[in-house]
Amino acid sequence: MAAPITGSTAPGSGGGKSNASTTTVLLLVFAVFFILGGVTNINDLLVGKFRPMFQLSHAEANLVQMAFFIAYAAFSIPAGIIMSKLGYIRTFVLGFVMVAAAALLFIPASANASFGGFLAALFFIGAGITVLQVAMNPVITTLGPTETSHSRLTFAQAFNSIGVTLMVYGGAKVLLGDAKPIDAATASAVEMQAYRVEQGASIGHAYMWLAIAMLAIAALFWMFRGALDGAKTEQTKVAGTLDLLLTNRRVQLGALCIFTYVGAEVAIGSNMIAYLGEQSVMGLGLEAAGKLVAFYWGGAMIGRLVGGFILRMFRPGRVLTAYAAAAIGLIALSAFGMGAISGWALILVGFCNSLMFPTIFSLGTEGLGERAPQGSGILCTAIVGGALVPYLFGTVADVTGNIRMALIVPVVCYAIIASFGLWAVKNPSSADAA
Repeated sequence: MAAPITGSTAPGSGGGKSNASTTTVLLLVFAVFFILGGVTNINDLLVGKFRPMFQLSHAEANLVQMAFFIAYAAFSIPAGIIMSKLGYIRTFVLGFVMVAAAALLFIPASANASFGGFLAALFFIGAGITVLQVAMNPVITTLGPTETSHSRLTFAQAFNSIGVTLMVYGGAKVLLGDAKPIDAATASAVEMQAYRVEQGASIGHAYMWLAIAMLAIAALFWMFRGALDGAKTEQTKVAGTLDLLLTNRRVQLGALCIFTYVGAEVAIGSNMIAYLGEQSVMGLGLEAAGKLVAFYWGGAMIGRLVGGFILRMFRPGRVLTAYAAAAIGLIALSAFGMGAISGWALILVGFCNSLMFPTIFSLGTEGLGERAPQGSGILCTAIVGGALVPYLFGTVADVTGNIRMALIVPVVCYAIIASFGLWAVKNPSSADAA
C-alpha cells in the first residue's frame, strides 16, 4: 500500500511560523513521502522475487508483507510516546537511522541467501517507517498556517503516490531484471545456494543505497533539528482507548474496514506478479509483470488526484460503497475472464482503492471530538491487516491450487467496506449530518 499518513492533529496545533528553516524542513518532508511510498510498496516486488528464488508457496511468499506490516501493530504506540519525548525533528532522525540500519541487514541476508534474514530486515524496516509516519501528519500541519494544512497534506500524499509508482516501476528492472530460471528438481543444494546468492545480490545493493540515502536525509534533518523546538508535540493517550473500541460502533466498523482495505490492497499488489505470470492470464515474466504492478499503484495515484472533486459532489459513504462495488466487479471480471482482460481488470482495482483509506478514516473517526486521537490510533493499528490478509490470500491459493480462487479473499474484504459505506449513509454522525 501507499504509505499511509498516520497520527492525528490536535486542534490548533497548526503552526504559524514560516521562515527559511521551516520551509526547508517542509520540502524535506515532501521528499520523505516520495521515498517512503516506494520503500513500502517495493515489497510487492520482493514477494515476486523470493517465490521462485526460495521455491516458496504463495502463503510463504506473503510472509514478506507479514514481517513488514506487523511492525505497525508493534511500534505505533511506542513511536507516539517517543515523539512526545523527542519532538518532531529528532523523531524523524531516529526513524531514518532505524530504516538505514535495517536496510544494512539486507547485505548479510543477501550474502547468505537467507529468507529468514530478509524477513527480519523487513520487520525492522517496518519499525523505522512506523516511527517516521507517526510524526508525518502532525509535522506537516505544524509547518505552516493552520488554514492551509489540508492542502499541504494532499500535496504530500500526491508525492507519496508518485514515489510508489516510479519506484515500483524502476525497481522491477533493478530487482527482477536479473531473474534467471533454474530447475530446482535437478539442481544440487550447492547449485541452489549459489543461485540464490546470485539473485540476492541485486537486493543487497539496492538496500545498501537506501541506507546511504536514509543517513544523508537524517543528517539534513539533524542540521534543522531546532526548527520546530517551539512546536508542541501530540501526547499519546492510551487510557480509555480499549473502552472506545469496545463501545463505539463507528470506530469498530472503521477499524474493521481499515483492516480489510489495507489487507485487500496489499494482497492484490503482492500477488500481482504471480497472477500476471499465469498462462491463462498474461503469461508474463517477472520483470514485465513487476512493471505492471506500478500501473496498479499508478491507478491509485490518478484516483487520488480526481477524488477530491468526487467527494465534494457525493456523500463519502455513497462514494465508498460505489468504489468497493466497482472493485468487486473488476475482480469478478478478472476471475472469470481470460488473457489481457483478466490481467488489466485486476490492475484497475488500484483506481478503486484510491479513496478508500481517507474516506474510511474520516467516517470512522467522525463525531469523536476530543477522543479523535484515540480513534485515530485504533484505526492506524488496524493497518496490521496488511500482514494477515495477504497470508490468507496465499493460503487459499495453496489449498485450492488456483490463485484465481484466492481472489475471493479481497472480494469479501470489499464487501465489508461497501456495507460500511451504506451503514454510514444510514447512520450519519452529527458532523456528517451538518
